[in-house]
Amino acid sequence: VQLQASGGGLVQAGESLTLSCAASGRILRIDDMGWYRQAPGKQRELVAGFTESGNANYMDSVMGRFTISRNIAKNMVVLQMNSMKPEDTAVYYCSARILTRWGRDADRYWGQGTQVTVSS
Repeated sequence: VQLQASGGGLVQAGESLTLSCAASGRILRIDDMGWYRQAPGKQRELVAGFTESGNANYMDSVMGRFTISRNIAKNMVVLQMNSMKPEDTAVYYCSARILTRWGRDADRYWGQGTQVTVSS
């Protein structure tokens, strides 16, 4: 299984950016999928993601600014980030919990990180 992330880059405060992530490989079921971020000196935290029930969750600081969407058929999630702030600066990681074999637990997979920098 691979998670291929794209997007990221450098923007100014108030601007927008889009991150995309597609899962590929032997996928029987995706239990959850979303985006995490890790700023220097801080722990990795969930930014937005879809739960096993299909609900979208967001961290408080991005509510109303970020929107996560998904294409189930393509095993893809997209994070639209609007009204970006310098505090959004971090390495963003796509992650998913994926079942690859029946009778086993789903495993968590991570994509390569992508740098997002918001200048003031």
